[in-house]
Amino acid sequence: MNDRQTVTEAPSDLRLDVIPVALRPPADTWERRHRRDVVIADHVTTLVVVISAAVLMTGRPGSAAGAWGGLAVFLAAGTTAVCVLGALMAARAWEPRGLGHGAEEYRRVGRALLGTMLLLALIGFAFQLAVLRPWIFVVVPSIGVLGFPVRYVLRQALHRRRRAGHCLLPVLAAGGVEALGELISRTRREPHNGWRIEGVCIARDSWSGLAAWERGEIDGVPVVGTIDELADRVGGGDYRVVALAPDPYWTPGRIQRLAWQLEGSQAEMVVAPMLLEVTGPRLNVSPVFGLPLLWVSQPVFTGAKRVVKDCVDRVLAVLLLLLAAPLFVVIAVLVLLDGGGPVLYRQRRVGREGRMFTMIKFRSMVPDAHLLRTGMAQNNQGAGPLFKLRRDPRVTRIGAFLRRYSIDELPQLFNVVAGTMSLVGPRPPLPEEVEHYDPAARRRLLVKPGLTGLWQVSGRSDLSWEESVRLDLRYVENWSLALDFVILWKTVWAVIRGQGAY
Repeated sequence: MNDRQTVTEAPSDLRLDVIPVALRPPADTWERRHRRDVVIADHVTTLVVVISAAVLMTGRPGSAAGAWGGLAVFLAAGTTAVCVLGALMAARAWEPRGLGHGAEEYRRVGRALLGTMLLLALIGFAFQLAVLRPWIFVVVPSIGVLGFPVRYVLRQALHRRRRAGHCLLPVLAAGGVEALGELISRTRREPHNGWRIEGVCIARDSWSGLAAWERGEIDGVPVVGTIDELADRVGGGDYRVVALAPDPYWTPGRIQRLAWQLEGSQAEMVVAPMLLEVTGPRLNVSPVFGLPLLWVSQPVFTGAKRVVKDCVDRVLAVLLLLLAAPLFVVIAVLVLLDGGGPVLYRQRRVGREGRMFTMIKFRSMVPDAHLLRTGMAQNNQGAGPLFKLRRDPRVTRIGAFLRRYSIDELPQLFNVVAGTMSLVGPRPPLPEEVEHYDPAARRRLLVKPGLTGLWQVSGRSDLSWEESVRLDLRYVENWSLALDFVILWKTVWAVIRGQGAY
């Protein structure tokens, strides 16, 4: 057991009291404020789009629309606004637990807007109201086009406050020592999720057989008592979340009794399953024989959802190629002026199910750069089997700029159109890298490699090999269209910052 997870015996004079609630500002203040901001933003966005559309449709006073036509438009506008706001409420898009957490927040908004479109279509079909057509196919999607970025801005403001140590829910965790150490590490690594573990409780068996008491903590978090005392520690009102980490102590009866004891408190109980990297739509809880069982569906690598993903990938890739065509010409000229040589660089990569394909990029290195790599192996700064140098002498002047902002990867859009790559997916590996893959890393090859991915928006080359594999596997196991769009949106900001690109 390493130092981070060492738990030692408590001396008799040690106080196992938690942080007094008077010393901490109430957590629900910022929660109410953030929820209020989101609700106001959604109302304002909906009303701005709907009113603007109504004004454009009715035109100037005295236009051909007429009084009755104008009345019909404004009735349609009111119906659309009510349906959108009602659907957001029904989809729990304003529930505090869903705000600021992963792709689920955007998925709920997407479901609400899609439900609104279907409801308006049914109303239009039932009453033969042709006036609703533009509201279904133009106005409601426009609310999403404006509403998603507004939500993103509010969410990023919340995440910045959380990274600064504010707007975090105080958590009391209880369970096994190793599981608690892993949970503490994850909450610190990803503060944007909004947890701060301020105390831990462990089983009495964990006190025995260990070294003499030094600090009474796990990874810097104080041990405030044993699991038997968990309900008493929560009773002071200091914690908003009680997280149960895996431990043999937790039997169904004990968890049920703890849930009863927590009734009436402000704390929510969260049970952390062993499947830490399986999330989202693959998890479902349903009762069997009166027991709440966690059902884990298999990841989907084929079928209708993948066909939809392929179609979306290719359509967006074609649109991006058309928009970027003038930029391609400028870059090609700059690459030619910076030392000559071919404009494009072709390299064999390993794609889905181990199939080889040729990936194309703008050339960012001197010609025949691969021949110069042999003498640089001892200076490798890449993680795992990757070869990377922060200041690679083979990179040209224009190449350094292209790499910093990932512009050299734009020709991979042609690979997306050809079907060998996806817009979002794991990093496309080299054949020599795949030779060193363990069975876990090989699961990256179950899907097409991507032009961007979780690795791209989480630090790129600054990531360790283990973290890079973990992020790619998280994507492979939990893919969804909503997650793809979130990653694409985050990629824009990751590219602008240029962090981890070299």
